[in-house]
Amino acid sequence: MAKKIIYYILGILIIAGAIYFAFGHSKSAVQAPNINIDPNTLAGIQTGNYPWLPEINNLKTRLQKIGLPALSQEGTALHTHQHLDIFINGQQIAIPANTGIDDAKGFISPIHTHEETGIIHVESPVAQKFYLGQFFDIWGLRLTSECVGGYCNNNDQVLKVFVNGTLFAGDPRLIELQAHQEIAVTYGTIKQLPFPAPNSYTFPAGY
Repeated sequence: MAKKIIYYILGILIIAGAIYFAFGHSKSAVQAPNINIDPNTLAGIQTGNYPWLPEINNLKTRLQKIGLPALSQEGTALHTHQHLDIFINGQQIAIPANTGIDDAKGFISPIHTHEETGIIHVESPVAQKFYLGQFFDIWGLRLTSECVGGYCNNNDQVLKVFVNGTLFAGDPRLIELQAHQEIAVTYGTIKQLPFPAPNSYTFPAGY
């Protein structure tokens, strides 16, 4: 009887170990996104002045460093859209199409654009939080609390970021991307800032 109990307990332990290895172990092996990275250390990051193109030569390397996947197709577990405006010294800057997409190598980032509308697409196979800094890292454009590209705080010319028309007081890289946000990244003097700051965007039907 005692042997049967021992064998029973050993069987339970073996099954539990197998379940842990199959699920818990594989889960821990998935790289967690790195949102605290210094964008200046990323390969191919653009730190100069406008114009800024989608930097794809080093895109996969950047994705690996920031802990996001290079997908063979768009994910479906999370699908949201945000709108991004950028104003430099009073001039509105276009957000390039196909940011985060490398058609030649056949992969797409979970955060990307399709057209020059400024609409950001979050299409991920995993439901998780995504941040504005990750989009700029994918784009290959420096964004910090003081700089966008080559435009950095300098006397009366400063970087200010607005979310739904409200000034964001923290690090703009940590703005969580949420459905139907209007985000405005602005640089210049107080007189050059858009007034009022954009507070909404009319998304196409179905977005």
